[in-house]
Amino acid sequence: MQNPNEIKEYTKTLSILFAEDHTDLRINTSQILKTIFETVDACNDGEEALDHYLKYYKKNNLYYDIVLTDIQMPKMDGIELTKNIYKENPQQSIIVLSAHDDTDYLLKLINLGVEQFIKKPIDYQELLGSFLDISKKIHTKKTNTPVNKKIFLSQNISYVKDSKSINHNGKNIYITKFEIIFLEFLSQEAGKIYSNTEIVSHFNNMNETIDSSNIRKLVSKLRKKLPKNSLESIYGIGYKLIPYIAE
Repeated sequence: MQNPNEIKEYTKTLSILFAEDHTDLRINTSQILKTIFETVDACNDGEEALDHYLKYYKKNNLYYDIVLTDIQMPKMDGIELTKNIYKENPQQSIIVLSAHDDTDYLLKLINLGVEQFIKKPIDYQELLGSFLDISKKIHTKKTNTPVNKKIFLSQNISYVKDSKSINHNGKNIYITKFEIIFLEFLSQEAGKIYSNTEIVSHFNNMNETIDSSNIRKLVSKLRKKLPKNSLESIYGIGYKLIPYIAE
């Protein structure tokens, strides 16, 4: 039997998005989730869940820790919801609730990358066990990942995430709203190539509009404020921020 106190030790600071169209099941399960998670948002279909997912990121600049979703729902089913979430965040932890007649859908979800499935009717001990496994992995990842509040782009120029500014020898360099959005996105993982499509999608999530040609103009102006070769364009693909490494 799962120990609720042990589970809560790992989940008490986490957030979860729950999508389920069956009203009683959604209400009863949500009540259980609220006893172990810090943030619980429940939706009655996939379309509403995706809207919550994107708005949560826009508000908090981070994604839900866990998504729990049914497969068969109106407006947008669990498969389409999973596809859209993975497009936005390929690392998202997702648990899928599946009825006995959902077997035809499971292979599609496995191919998408989903690893955790819970059969209906829900065995809550099994569900709690899945929460414990996932939350331990999340805890380990957060513990072992240093929080880089300042990314050095040269010996004396850095991007400061707290103040969302470029700092040159202690003095801030003015940057525009679009430049901030762009740098915040690329600095999530400095050195990683972010595609034009991902950049456009991120701006859309921030309720801002940009296209490929305007990205090039944005980069051209931003490079005048950054050290040489710190912002690299990959022809036909996208851009990456290159952190400074002292020799």
